[in-house]
Amino acid sequence: MSTSTTAEAQAIADEPGGEWLHARPGERFSIRIPASATNGCYSVTEVLSSPGDSTPVHLHENEDEHILVAEGRARVLYGDKTFDVTAGTVVSLARGIPHAWGNPTDTPLRLVITSTPGGVEEVLRLIATSGDLLDLAALADKYAVRLIGPPLLGVKNGINARSNRK
Repeated sequence: MSTSTTAEAQAIADEPGGEWLHARPGERFSIRIPASATNGCYSVTEVLSSPGDSTPVHLHENEDEHILVAEGRARVLYGDKTFDVTAGTVVSLARGIPHAWGNPTDTPLRLVITSTPGGVEEVLRLIATSGDLLDLAALADKYAVRLIGPPLLGVKNGINARSNRK
């Protein structure tokens, strides 16, 4: 078992953790451990998803994602399977396989997402902070994320819509 040095622990503590940003309506996130604090090995991002929110179907060419459902229930599309997972469940999503997740309930969904290797978390930060200067195609190319389809739970009037609540 390895231990962190004081300098390494301080580097993580000095990151702008706790800052909540909006990637899209219905989703707030906080980068808890950026790739810059792990020499690119991994990153950890916490996501708070409103009822009805969902990601578009996409894939990562470079990263695997491991999603811990910390609170609530998530609907996950992975390849050709769609399933619901509850708090305490971890879902691993391999690079190169189309996937999406969403909140099909009437209560908030909290996820903790670990990406290996790290770095793709910066896409969220850039989306949240770029305003009108955002070039999604350029970001997708730079970070090797490919948009495959619409949001998992659908879109209604430009806003993600709830689907199949349980």
